[in-house]
Amino acid sequence: MKKNILIFCLLYAVCLAEFCFAQAPTHPDDFLPMDFHQSRREALRAKMPPNSVAVLFSNPVRNRANDVDYMYHQDPNFYYLTGHREPHSVLLIFKDEQRMNGKTFDETIFVRGHDALKELYDGERLGKEGAQEKLEMEVAFVGADFKDYNIDFSKFDKVMFYDFKNDVRDTKEKADLYELIASFKEKINYPDTKELTIEVEPQQNNLDTKTLDSLLSQLRGIKTAEELDLMRKAVNISALGQAEVMKAMRPGMSELEVQGMHEFIYKKYQAEYEGYPSIVGAGHNGCVLHYIENYKPKIEDGELILMDLGAEYHGYTADVTRTIPVNGKFTKEQKIIYDLVYEAQEAAMAICKEGTTFKEIYAATAKVINEGLVELGIYASLEKEDIINPATGRNRYYPHGCTHHIGLDVHDLGEYDTLQAGMVITIEPGIYIPEGSPCDPKWWNIPVRIEDDFLITKDGYELLSDLAPRKAEEIEVLMEEPSPFDAIDLPKLE
Repeated sequence: MKKNILIFCLLYAVCLAEFCFAQAPTHPDDFLPMDFHQSRREALRAKMPPNSVAVLFSNPVRNRANDVDYMYHQDPNFYYLTGHREPHSVLLIFKDEQRMNGKTFDETIFVRGHDALKELYDGERLGKEGAQEKLEMEVAFVGADFKDYNIDFSKFDKVMFYDFKNDVRDTKEKADLYELIASFKEKINYPDTKELTIEVEPQQNNLDTKTLDSLLSQLRGIKTAEELDLMRKAVNISALGQAEVMKAMRPGMSELEVQGMHEFIYKKYQAEYEGYPSIVGAGHNGCVLHYIENYKPKIEDGELILMDLGAEYHGYTADVTRTIPVNGKFTKEQKIIYDLVYEAQEAAMAICKEGTTFKEIYAATAKVINEGLVELGIYASLEKEDIINPATGRNRYYPHGCTHHIGLDVHDLGEYDTLQAGMVITIEPGIYIPEGSPCDPKWWNIPVRIEDDFLITKDGYELLSDLAPRKAEEIEVLMEEPSPFDAIDLPKLE
């Protein structure tokens, strides 16, 4: 009986594959083209030191509970260099041409082999032939070949890779990521220590866990035209979500409901994921910088709600924050703080161009905020002891940085010294005054963050997230408009 079931599954899988290939494409047609990924491998190779090899692994499959896994998300570096979206894979990029078994090559990839039964349950796999055809990798193998792959890593001056965190499960699948890493460690004589210290002492071996990240930061920090097309889509979706939620916002909604409206819009426009856990904090919850529970069942009239969310579209994420009054009108104190944050962002935008440093962007916002809070009496003075929270050692009401790269990660790889044309960054000043703060209670529970996404150009910047209004007056006007969500009237559950 079991044999018959297995035969049926194999036949079904073959028929299903033939059926799928005969149908119209079922995937979006605006993913990055393969020549983009090939160009990124070539760019990395050009930066690699002589006689070196870069080794990159796909992301692990993460378990959610029991036999249920989280939706798979590829390692951004691996995706950047290959376009491959499947797990249990390893990529090798060589600085110089290699010769093996009569073939000359400078890169190779190992991917999952076909398995009819697993493909019946989980979907089609690319396989070796698919990697050659669709990823345009001339030399490809299945993962099971990696263990016996005849490569002498000791002949390279540098073997560059990201160090391991020992957090990969053994899935018991043949040639899974656990086995691929184990085989690699054996091939390179990976030291049995928690951390490699090759950068501390004069180099005793050729293992390098630092350089690869530096090289990829240089590449990923400057976006290509193809990347910018996807980033504009992600940012537009996210900013449109902010604008539509402004129209729909009403007292009495829950934080989860507000989160759901944003994420519905993401899915409506075919954004596969959120770029990071959605932050939707009303009142005091908005003073928690990375508040992601979004549990508050009823948002109160008169509160502010801080919404920090970003759609991820084909791997690229936006990062847009708006803070709005739940009832559509800022109170006097709320608007004073909001306008101060807006002024701080404007000050940063005024100097935002190639050649400005990241530190200068932050300093411009901090100057406006700190001087403004002194003028309001919220800080006693500009003396350090008045501004710094002794419990955290940070600016009491503006405790975070202001600018970071975005792209394949919400805090993307990139160099954090001087702005360059082609960088995509955020500018996100904020003021957070939780209850119990050492100031007049009229300011308590006022959280404000305004975050926008910018493309740096030679002469300045392009504001990418302008579909979501920034000025307090513009927000209040938009919140008076009707919303498509108003027509949704679901039955009450007891």
